Amino acid sequence: MAASFSLMARMYSKLGQRGSFALAIEEIAAHDKELMVLTADLTTLTGLTRFKEKFPEKFLNIGIAEQNMVGIAAGMAKEGKNVFVTTYANFLAMRAYEQIRIQLGYMGFGVKVIGTGSGLAMGMSGNTHYGIEDIALMRAIPGLMVVSPADGTETTKVIREAAEYHGPVYIRLSGTLNNPIVYTEEYLFEFGKAVLLRRGTDISIIATGTMVHESLVAADILEKENGISASVINMHTIKPLDTSIINDICVHSRLAVTVEEHSVIGGLGGAVAEYLSGLSAAPRLMRIGIPDCFQKTGDYQYLLGQNGLTGPQIAEKIMATFHAIVHT
Repeated sequence: MAASFSLMARMYSKLGQRGSFALAIEEIAAHDKELMVLTADLTTLTGLTRFKEKFPEKFLNIGIAEQNMVGIAAGMAKEGKNVFVTTYANFLAMRAYEQIRIQLGYMGFGVKVIGTGSGLAMGMSGNTHYGIEDIALMRAIPGLMVVSPADGTETTKVIREAAEYHGPVYIRLSGTLNNPIVYTEEYLFEFGKAVLLRRGTDISIIATGTMVHESLVAADILEKENGISASVINMHTIKPLDTSIINDICVHSRLAVTVEEHSVIGGLGGAVAEYLSGLSAAPRLMRIGIPDCFQKTGDYQYLLGQNGLTGPQIAEKIMATFHAIVHT
């Protein structure tokens, strides 16, 4: 069982989160008679070519018409279909925002919205394609769940869980091919329940998406090179936020750190800050993410480095802040 899980994890890693989504939705289609998958002109780039060929009756390419796609999906959901829609995260979160807000949030139709290429994954496509505001926008919609899986393995768990969930969900897929592996052993996934990956005594790192792996790297560096013991929490569900793990782990730390491949405004860091601000006693919060500025175009790894989002860079930032706290 362990060997089988490890092999699957490596396969999902090579495919990236987008490819893992495609495999999971194909698995679901084999037994879900009501499943429908809609895309906005991204059949190949969302890994759905094989799905289209295998299940043509369950697939629609709406074209470059994201607003219409959400409206069509809502209508299908009203008639009992289990609908997934997918295109790039920035186009869903911004171009189709009103439709998601009204037809999914307000009207409550249980469409699953898959935002691919979020964060900086679109690399050389530039700022028009970077999805760095989507968490902030999506979590502001009442009734909409917001989820960001840590790796390809977790992506498959999210998609399977979403297929059984009756409400609307925004699922943010980040990273590129050869997505780093976070999970090497089987674990229980549940919406709204964060996963404690590493227990520490000094600081708590709360991460989501691609930054879960980078935070584990940072925690290793902090421990080995600086003697700083860090907990690492995978906050895969950003809304609803798992406040119980914050109470159990983070409130007892000297420093809480959020790490995300998203703007520092309004994302995971904003959600955690909002919660901590209501507590009578809370640790200092440090938010690590993409600065409030447009990016210089470059490939994905270059962009991560430019924004200080690699494991060693995250460790360096945390170390500086932690030492400042210790010496005050």
